[in-house]
Amino acid sequence: MPHPLPDNIRSVQPGGGKCYSIELAWGRMRRAYLKLFRRSYVRRMAELRRGDATGAPHEILDPRDLKYCSNQCTAHWAPEDDPFRWRDRLLFARWGLAELQLMGWPLLALTVFLATCCGWWKWTAIVPAVLLAEVIYFFRDPHRDVPLGPDAIVSPADGTIAEVTELDHYDFLDGPAVRIGIFLSIFNVHINCAPRGGTVLDMHYKPGEFLNALNPESTIRNEFMWIGFEDAERPGTRFAVRQISGLLARRIVCALKPGQPVHRGEKFGMIKLGSRTELILPRDAVRVETKVGDIVKAGSTILARYR
Repeated sequence: MPHPLPDNIRSVQPGGGKCYSIELAWGRMRRAYLKLFRRSYVRRMAELRRGDATGAPHEILDPRDLKYCSNQCTAHWAPEDDPFRWRDRLLFARWGLAELQLMGWPLLALTVFLATCCGWWKWTAIVPAVLLAEVIYFFRDPHRDVPLGPDAIVSPADGTIAEVTELDHYDFLDGPAVRIGIFLSIFNVHINCAPRGGTVLDMHYKPGEFLNALNPESTIRNEFMWIGFEDAERPGTRFAVRQISGLLARRIVCALKPGQPVHRGEKFGMIKLGSRTELILPRDAVRVETKVGDIVKAGSTILARYR
């Protein structure tokens, strides 16, 4: 049976952050505006809303209000009733749209300003231009083709395989396990995907430090989100994913909650600005098909197969 959501997970981004706080403040102003000037819209969205908003930290007027609290309540809108569904078709991570704008527009303005200066100053425009390109590149969200093989276990993250370690015992799996660690640089896509179809059984969030993800101590001391799943096609078989912050990656996003079903390759969160992701599998039930140094892609690269 799924465990309750831990008390310290009060948001899909439990670590907070400055951009997060700004976005929440903007949400409060937006809701005040809607209630004052767009009452018919608010009534219509209330009629179309499904589920229950109990547990949400603020009013749920339209789907935008669920961005950071979808794991706190059951409120939702059918896809055909969601006027903001088009945002999911953007080539950028929806969880990073605020950062993209808060960092992108000032960098663009600075680039244009410096580029129009006289003398050698215009050449300094290359610095904010490079930073702007990296911000845009970091928050990209490309389409991925998910393998259809019934025994396939796909990568939960983009990056480089940094570790394939056998463990004598892993409590959640109640037996021996194999841990596959993936290092994500600032140049990788940072969306996390479900390695298999399954159901979330348990979750743990641990605040911590922000050591470089290449440092072995980071797996123990850094902030992380741990998610335990039961495989949908193999009842009783479990696996786990751990999102770990890094030196620059200080914001973990996980939109899951216990009891929630997921599909293989489904996007469930991201780690912002460089990190590590681990996949823990039952050792005797799988055949690992990756090795240290391999370049992998979330939701697309097969890391292992069930025997």
